[in-house]
Amino acid sequence: MADDRGVWEKPIAVVLLSGGMDSCVTAAVAALDHRLALLHSSYGQRTEAREKRAFEEIAAFFHAPFRLAVEQQYLSRIGGSALTDPSIAVPQADLEAARFGHIPVTYVPFRNAHFLSVAVSWAEVIGARRIYIGAVEQDSSGYPDCRPEYYRAFNETIRVGVRPETRIDICAPLIHMCKADIIRRGVKLGAPLDLTWSCYKSSDVACGTCDSCALRLRAFAEAGVPDPIPYLKA
Repeated sequence: MADDRGVWEKPIAVVLLSGGMDSCVTAAVAALDHRLALLHSSYGQRTEAREKRAFEEIAAFFHAPFRLAVEQQYLSRIGGSALTDPSIAVPQADLEAARFGHIPVTYVPFRNAHFLSVAVSWAEVIGARRIYIGAVEQDSSGYPDCRPEYYRAFNETIRVGVRPETRIDICAPLIHMCKADIIRRGVKLGAPLDLTWSCYKSSDVACGTCDSCALRLRAFAEAGVPDPIPYLKA
């Protein structure tokens, strides 16, 4: 794609960036071939302020030319998740539960559909033809909106719901990878893993005991890479 001066520019891609490890590595993958349009949502989650800080620091690292932070606080009013409802405790890690189809209380009902809807709207306005999301099916907490068939269905929804001339595809480049391989990929790409925040609890230092921390700690150990962030317990 050439600009007004005839200079070739990479195409734009929207990347959903929570501030976590998976979305950070996804941004690094997207940056290989695209100019980044980084999208962050604040939805009343416990770690809202800490995630927003991680988003801003990662966006600065990538020198992202397009950035959008939106508020979807209605998700916290809907509730139903330990991430948005303070009356529901964040449980201790249980990494075996997902293997048996158990969906944890940290699942935010249909959350990714809300994020992707904003991403599609923005992509159509700025001319982005790809939306990247750091969804991971394997080696994860077992959220139903992190499955490949979910994104295939959403791509069909996009196809019938935008202008006829618009072509936007959702890409989930990590979806079949295990967490350890995601870390190795991130290290290879120079992703700023030290700026990421994975913990489900609101604190200055990651707890080390929630599902997300446990998955991250296990993955770094399996990858043979030191985790660059501190923990209260590890």
